[in-house]
Amino acid sequence: MGAGSPIGLVDRWLAAALQTRIARAAVRLELWDGSIDYDGPRPATGDLVVRDRRTLLGLLLRPNLYFGESYMASRLLVRGHLARVLEALSRMYPLAPIWHDHLTARLSRHRNSIRASRRNVHHHYDLGNDFYQSWLDDQLVYTCAYFDTPDETLDEAQRAKLDLVCRKVRLQPGDTVIEAGCGWGALALHMARSYGARVKAFNLSHEQISFARARAAREGLAGRVEFIEDDYRNVTGECDAFVSVGMLEHVGYKNYDHLAEVLARVLRRAGGRGLLHFIGRDIARPLNAWTQRRIFPGAYVPTLAEVATKIISPARMSVLDVENLRLHYARTLELWGQRFAAIEQQVRSRYGEEFRRAWELYLAGSDAAFSTGHLQLFQIVFAPAESEPPYWKRADVYQAESPERWIAATR
Repeated sequence: MGAGSPIGLVDRWLAAALQTRIARAAVRLELWDGSIDYDGPRPATGDLVVRDRRTLLGLLLRPNLYFGESYMASRLLVRGHLARVLEALSRMYPLAPIWHDHLTARLSRHRNSIRASRRNVHHHYDLGNDFYQSWLDDQLVYTCAYFDTPDETLDEAQRAKLDLVCRKVRLQPGDTVIEAGCGWGALALHMARSYGARVKAFNLSHEQISFARARAAREGLAGRVEFIEDDYRNVTGECDAFVSVGMLEHVGYKNYDHLAEVLARVLRRAGGRGLLHFIGRDIARPLNAWTQRRIFPGAYVPTLAEVATKIISPARMSVLDVENLRLHYARTLELWGQRFAAIEQQVRSRYGEEFRRAWELYLAGSDAAFSTGHLQLFQIVFAPAESEPPYWKRADVYQAESPERWIAATR
């Protein structure tokens, strides 16, 4: 039954059940005939406008999937600030998982083959470089930024994040670096240009690698950075520093042993150090079902404990530092959402309204997840267990120092 269909007693009963669930989030439910039966806190955070019975049933039976499916199909509308409505709804659900979360988390722990990984990367990252250029920062950094203050621009905060990563691994002129999952090449080029490193950067996205190679050539850095279109499992050689920013989420839980083997094989035992930057959780549970289906197929978001026991320890690495940048990612996503909203007509014309609404929901939902603590953003710094840590204290990591001093050393 579609919009405009008569409202029956069963519809009223279902709507009352759903309204009872969401009332404490101060979210009102409106049916397709315009009727509202809300007796919660006022003023309301926003409204969910349900266009048909199918959507009503989906929101009751499996909201983690059918909220997204209905929203992207315009069978569910949201009045009010989308991210704040989603945040209010998210806060209703406990952070501790219920029994079926444990079961679904185990079932969602994919063993992504190289072929499957390539397909998953293509689904999300090969949408066209100009698409991402239209709403990311000027360096095309598609991971959490680092804000000295919340008022910093996105461009400033992303450059600050690149420097933070370099400082955390104590990058020095002449260091060799392996980067797994390099995006459009911003970090690899920054490490070479500003810190004098030599970098091998691996990525499965053909469009991203082509873009990064062209940029390296334009900037005269092709001799210092090698962009390789291949999987992290095929990394060869040794390095002083191993860096992975935003790739671990795509590895798949059942492949953590492969990543551990790579770390043990490539990171120099004397003086080696590494950094993993990844979206994480406090407690194991599956990725949102709709996000898994439409946005990040094959993805798994790990806990710190899973990374420590399945990657760091088997690789015979010692953890030197852990930092949580959750609120920095919430701010990053807020700015991405604003930039995406500014190009909505352009996106609609090129990709269609369903795609535009899907990405609008993905960005707003991710903002809400980091704001509420359902998702975390971890940076782990590590080194071979038998080696001496590369620093006595970490205070200077947060004392921003211009990398220009390294430039003279590399000339």
